[in-house]
Parts: sequence; structure tokens; C-alpha cells
Amino acid sequence: MSDFSRIMAFTRRFRNERLFSTRMYIMLPILVLFLPGMAWGFSDPNIVLPGGHQPENAMEVLFYASLGVVFGATMCAVLLSYDSVSRERASGVLELRLSQPMPRSHQAIAMIFGSWQAILVPTWFLMLISILLVRYRMGDWPSSADAFVYFISTAFILLWYVLFTVLASSYTREQGTAISFGVGLWFLFTFLWALVTTMVAYASGVSIGQENDATWVMLEGGLDLLSPNGVYHHLLETRLPQIDRGIAVWQSWGMALAWTVLPTWLFIRRMERILP
Repeated sequence: MSDFSRIMAFTRRFRNERLFSTRMYIMLPILVLFLPGMAWGFSDPNIVLPGGHQPENAMEVLFYASLGVVFGATMCAVLLSYDSVSRERASGVLELRLSQPMPRSHQAIAMIFGSWQAILVPTWFLMLISILLVRYRMGDWPSSADAFVYFISTAFILLWYVLFTVLASSYTREQGTAISFGVGLWFLFTFLWALVTTMVAYASGVSIGQENDATWVMLEGGLDLLSPNGVYHHLLETRLPQIDRGIAVWQSWGMALAWTVLPTWLFIRRMERILP
């Protein structure tokens, strides 16, 4: 069997263990509530958002509904991945796996892809349903480019949270510590990042929360590149020309690549050195 075949076999086994787990069955209603649920709400023709704004097309609705990905799908990614290494390490399974002829780097890649696919498959399926709901309520389809960016951007943010969590899991034998780290990072980027932005703005003498102030908008946009959630929204904003926060398209995709490559390299390096 080739190395590629071994990686794919390990990936499928790891993915199916999580995709058909009790955890997934518990989290599925949460995903339904946050993904199609938000798409249904934001596609209401009579909805009026703060500031009197009304979404004008399908991509705008999907942009607002992406809050469901940030709040729901990313948390599910953490809860599915937190014991990827620590549980097998505690049970002794990791020692058996690492003793196999398959290189550790390949096992690490398969572990990443397996955990990622476990959350990506149901999320993408529910995103398709969301697009159908938007079409039903608004009579508008996103363009093929809009849909591509929507799906790829969501795949990226789920991968980032999986990477953070499996990396934490590789550094501890205690599953509680791993999940605490994963949830802590999720809480930081989802709820506390606005506070970080506010503190930096205050220290810089920038007026806080002034949407008409170009300095504030650019500061907020720049700091969002340091947050996976912020990069996710920057990627989606590349399909919304009416939104300009001073970040070029290449910067958004460049940071997406950085958020992907660095944690992946760290995890592979960790797995090559880990002691079972």
C-alpha cells in the first residue's frame, strides 16, 4: 500500500469515528439552528438590520448568516477535535500507531484531515440548504464566485480551529486541559477580540466604534488579520465591494494561508517528537 493510500485510509477511519459519534449527533441540532436557521432569518424580505440596512442580495445574506459558522460550527470543530491525540495517548493506542511503519508526519496529516472532514461534511451540507433557503425567500442565487468563496472560506476557518485544538491535544495527556485550551481560544477570538481591538484603539488615540472614521475602520480591519474569525470575514468581504476596511484581497488570502501553514507545521513537528 502506498503512502497516499495509508494516509487516506487513516483519514477515513479518523473521520468516521467522529462523524458518526454521539458527540456529532448531539451537535447536529446546534449546527441546524446556527446555519440554516440564521440564513432563514436574515433572508426575511422584511428584515431591517441596525442602521436601517436591508440585505440586497444572496451574498449579503450569507455574509450575515456566517455568524452561525463563527458561533456554532467553530465550537463544534473544537468539541470534535479536542481529544484527537490526548485520548489515544492516555489509552495507549497512540503508542501502537506510532510504532507502525507509516511516518509520523503522514499520521499527523491524516489526523488533521480526518478531524477537519468530520465537521466540514455536515457544515457544507447545511450551507447548501442555507443557499436553497435564501433562494426560496429572496428569489436570488449567489454567483458561482460568491458560492466558491463562501464554501472555501468556511472550510478554512473550520480547519484553523481543528488545528488549534489538535495541537493543544498533542501537548497534554488530560483531555480536560485540551478542551479548555480549545474553548479558551474560541472564546478569545469570538467574544474578546472586540475588547482587544478597543484597547488598542484607546491606546492609539483612535475614536472607538466610529464607522465613519477611516482610521478606526482601518485599525479594526488590520487587527482582524490577527484573528481567524477576522480573516474569515475578510475573505467573505472580498465578494462585497461595498465593504472596504483597507485590506487588499491578497492580504486576506495571504493571512488565510499563514493561519493554515504555521499551525500545520507546528502540529507535524510536534507529532514527530511526541513521546507516547
